[in-house]
Amino acid sequence: AEYALLAAGYFAKDLPRWVSNKAKKEWDRYPVGELRGTTMGILGYGDIGHATAHLAKAYGMKVIASRRRPELSKDDPLVDEMVPNSDLRSLFAASDYIVCCLPATAETENIVNEELLATCKPGAVFINVGRGAVVDEDALISALSSGKLRGAALDVFRTEPLPQDSPIWTLENVLLSPHNADLTGSFLHEAAPVEHFA
Repeated sequence: AEYALLAAGYFAKDLPRWVSNKAKKEWDRYPVGELRGTTMGILGYGDIGHATAHLAKAYGMKVIASRRRPELSKDDPLVDEMVPNSDLRSLFAASDYIVCCLPATAETENIVNEELLATCKPGAVFINVGRGAVVDEDALISALSSGKLRGAALDVFRTEPLPQDSPIWTLENVLLSPHNADLTGSFLHEAAPVEHFA
């Protein structure tokens, strides 16, 4: 969840520009975006999705989420709008930041494809903390290269480690991490309490 908000802020503030300006010793004041008032779409409203919504709300963001059974979250105060997984087009079209928390299943494989990415709001950012198999990487690369997507923050990939010949490495509008967003001191304890193994 923290990774998702870090990634959103990375693009909202244009963090690479700060880093570049520091390296050049250039005092370059420019307007920055803010997360407050923007919309975060969350694909897969399980534990990670719920935690992400909690942080997004703290930033003053609107939250649209999806799950297979949206009725289970009808009274969730963290969600402004809940849609079924069959209606992801509306989520993509309305979201400034799209956070994918989906597991890899037969139903979700390549669910984020060319057709769905084509419905993105102009300037949207795609953030994947779910599984790489849910994304058609060729379609994602195309959307990033064409400017359809402003950027992407990717912690998971179809093949890991990410092959060195993958074009993703060279895309300047990609924040890339080696599937370590969950390698925190408390993640395993929080994600899998001992009683779940009983």
